[in-house]
Amino acid sequence: MTKDLSEDFARLCLATPRLAEVEAFLPRLAAALAAAEIASLLLRLETIAAPAAERAIRAIADMAQPKGVALMIEGDPELVSRCGADGLHLSYDEKRLAGAVKRLSPDFIVGVGGLTTRDDAMRAGEAGADYLLFGDVGEEGEALTLDWTAERVAWWAEIFNTPCVAWARSLAEVGPLSAAGAEFVLLAEAVWDDPRGEAEAMREAARLVREAGR
Repeated sequence: MTKDLSEDFARLCLATPRLAEVEAFLPRLAAALAAAEIASLLLRLETIAAPAAERAIRAIADMAQPKGVALMIEGDPELVSRCGADGLHLSYDEKRLAGAVKRLSPDFIVGVGGLTTRDDAMRAGEAGADYLLFGDVGEEGEALTLDWTAERVAWWAEIFNTPCVAWARSLAEVGPLSAAGAEFVLLAEAVWDDPRGEAEAMREAARLVREAGR
C-alpha cells in the first residue's frame, strides 16, 4: 500500500462485509475488482475455526492478488504468513501493535485503525505501523462524522509521512476525503449495499477520487 507519487488522487481500498464463509461472496467480489483499480482488500471474517479461516483467506487471495490487490486480514498475525496474505489490520492496542510489527515487519504490511485520539495516532505511527486508518471510529464518546474524519486526515497528511487511509461511509464522502489528503479511501458497506450493485458503485468511486484530485 504505497502511493505512486505520480498520482494526484487517492487510491481506492475495499473492505469485505464480515463473513462467516466466502464461497457465495466470491462473484460479488469479482465484480467489484473488475470494475475499478483497487490497492488493497481488507478481509473481515466472523469468528470461525482456524481451518475454515485459512481456506477463506486462500480463496480470497487467489482472486485478489493476481490483480495486484494487497490482501489484508484481521486476526492472528500467524495467519498472514501461513495463508499467503500481504498484511494484518488491527484496532489500536499498543502491545498488540508492537507484537505484530516485531513479528511481521518488514516482510508484511501492518496497518492500524481504532484511533480515537491524536495521541493514539502518533503512537501508532511511531510504533511502526505502515498505514493509519481514520473514520472507523470517532473521538471517544462522540458520533463519527465526515467532518471529523476529514479533519483528522488533513492533520495527519500535512505533518506525517506514514500513509493514511480514510473510511468513506458513503460514496458522497469519497471526494471530500480524497481532497482532504488521504492517500487511500476505504469503502465497505457503501459498495456492498448499493442497490445498483458493487460494480457500478466502484466505478462511481473511481470517478469521484479522480475528480477530487484535479
